[in-house]
Amino acid sequence: MPVVDVPGSKSITARALFLAAAADGVTTLVRPLRSDDTEGFAEGLARLGYRVGRTPDAWQVDGRPQGPAVAEAEVYCRDGATTARFLPTLAAAGHGTYRFDASEQMRRRPLLPLTRALRDLGVDLRHEQAEGHHPLTVRAAGVEGGEVVLDAGQSSQYLTALLLLGPLTRKGLRIRVTDLVSVPYVEITIAMMRAFGVEVGRDGDVFVVPSGGYRATTYAIEPDASTASYFFAAAAVTPGAEVTVPGLGAGALQGDLGFVDVLRRMGAEVSVGEKGTTVRGAGGLRGLTVNMRDISDTMPTLAAIAPFADGPVRIEDVANTRVKECDRLEACAQNLRRLGVEVATGPDWIEIQPGAGGAGAEITSYGDHRIVMSFAVTGLRVPGISFDDPGCVRKTFPGFHEAFAELRGRLGDGVHA
Repeated sequence: MPVVDVPGSKSITARALFLAAAADGVTTLVRPLRSDDTEGFAEGLARLGYRVGRTPDAWQVDGRPQGPAVAEAEVYCRDGATTARFLPTLAAAGHGTYRFDASEQMRRRPLLPLTRALRDLGVDLRHEQAEGHHPLTVRAAGVEGGEVVLDAGQSSQYLTALLLLGPLTRKGLRIRVTDLVSVPYVEITIAMMRAFGVEVGRDGDVFVVPSGGYRATTYAIEPDASTASYFFAAAAVTPGAEVTVPGLGAGALQGDLGFVDVLRRMGAEVSVGEKGTTVRGAGGLRGLTVNMRDISDTMPTLAAIAPFADGPVRIEDVANTRVKECDRLEACAQNLRRLGVEVATGPDWIEIQPGAGGAGAEITSYGDHRIVMSFAVTGLRVPGISFDDPGCVRKTFPGFHEAFAELRGRLGDGVHA
């Protein structure tokens, strides 16, 4: 039975780095994800004057509740959305002038709901070019706190950034949310804040965060559930195959583990235990209609295996996937059409008909790691699939292609490509 060791969660590693930097004392992060995004986050902290010590299996961060150790810094956020959204928020709690820029891809991704909320809290923040986009400069003088209204309909990261900021403000925060996607990611944030000594309250659409700062701790990073989805999907499309991911079980923080429930509805056998999750391919997959608003990072994984179902697969309420590393909804549609699959899309949905053409094609990655990793699963059933930019997986899983090739070999006779 293939057991796949999936690297640490990108989402959890990024939050843990913020919390460790903000906490009073030295925090040890056990088994953090080492990827382009998280290395960029750690590098950004170092530019802001935080000490980050890195060994292969653990990172140590000297927390500074008072904010960055330097009065001026230039931070390059690479492609990382968490880096680009969380670090300016962290810097706002300090005192100094901090400039942030990012890759062309990240410059295109929106920030405005977050920067508008920060300005409403009195933060002097200026976008240098397009309003609501990088590059930006924060002239920080601490944050008083109080009540603020936030639209988190494009990204839950806006709310996470403000929740993480709350304990660093002088009065705490009351955040009124008008719309919210990807709720499980907010639940990750709140659970992790609790581990660092802060209890977030919620009253309907209002999140209440006390002031008072964070306590340093030792924090173990669980495996990345979004990354695990490719390996679970590989089992689901391969008759008789079985894949277990240890460390992602019944108590997992990440909502994206809910992807296995989608596979279960399609006919795969799923077992979620205390210490891990196992998926078995039981033969054919059924078509279905599924709302993926809360687990939208796994939408491309489902899209990539949808042609192997016995009926249409319709994925709904995923408008926010259009403002990720690329327009993921359109990227999936275009790549599936290249494989001879009939696809229809709307503003927030995609419907995929059964049947993939016999021949492969070059998949256009649009620089998006999740498109590449998703269509690697399609390649288990469709021969001849290649990628225009296979290396973009370094964003979250630099060793993905090697790990997936190893799994492919172990799946054996069930793989037809």
